[in-house]
Amino acid sequence: MKLFWAPQTRSTRAIWMLEEAGVAYELEHVDIRAADREDSAEFRAASPMGKVPALIDGDAALSESAAICLYLADRYASGSLAPAVDDPLRAPFLYWLMYTPAVVEPAISEHVNKVAPQPQRSGWGDFDTMIRTWEQRLGDREWVLGETFTAADVMLGSSAVFLRMFGMLPASATLEAYADRCMARSAFSRAEEVVK
Repeated sequence: MKLFWAPQTRSTRAIWMLEEAGVAYELEHVDIRAADREDSAEFRAASPMGKVPALIDGDAALSESAAICLYLADRYASGSLAPAVDDPLRAPFLYWLMYTPAVVEPAISEHVNKVAPQPQRSGWGDFDTMIRTWEQRLGDREWVLGETFTAADVMLGSSAVFLRMFGMLPASATLEAYADRCMARSAFSRAEEVVK
């Protein structure tokens, strides 16, 4: 299994997920910031847009961090990092797995770029609604589905850590504690060592 990655990108999520799944992998650095970069055919097969992370696993090739997390959870940790397809928790798992790319990231972009929110037009609502909804879901839960850590927590945890790192996490004891729990995981620490 090979992960195409670059530092200071969403690749860290995929590395964290690989560590959580406990599968062997190799990394191939892609200099996404190089103006004259020439991507390998193998990388482009996994990532037609030339974005990282991208994963090759035998005949499977894919990009986008949420898709990679779902693939790895289903393929290598079904029942632990992802509820089984017939488990009633599968529906909230999918919702919260996609919350980062569908809600958190667009709301952050709008917030950082000082674009006036248009909740009636934008599927993510706005930054404050995104935070409030996330806090309400966590409530007194340890993880987004309750007591079990899943791939959805890799996605959401990386967002909580990112927001805190860049001073964008509003005063929220719930999200602060959640970020702390994510960062305390041994797989998170191993991923951080890999990307140094």
